[in-house]
Amino acid sequence: MQDRENFLETHDNQANSVEEELILSEDIIMEQILQNLNTTSIGQVLQKIASLPEIRQEKVLGIRQKLTAGKYDVNDRLDNALDKVLEDLIT
Repeated sequence: MQDRENFLETHDNQANSVEEELILSEDIIMEQILQNLNTTSIGQVLQKIASLPEIRQEKVLGIRQKLTAGKYDVNDRLDNALDKVLEDLIT
């Protein structure tokens, strides 16, 4: 009975050790991916996107009300918004 308990305990310890090594390996790989990503142009774009401000709900609701009432020029506003986004991504 003691041999069985020792065997199970050893097996559990080995399984835990392997699991810890896998987690560490995954962390190292993810760190390398992030380091490489930050040096690419797509990584830089993603960083800029991540740094954009949060959505302002009150502004969104106001625009929705104007859209519903037909008092919002979508095409002109969309062009301006896209210009600003592209300018922010380029600089």
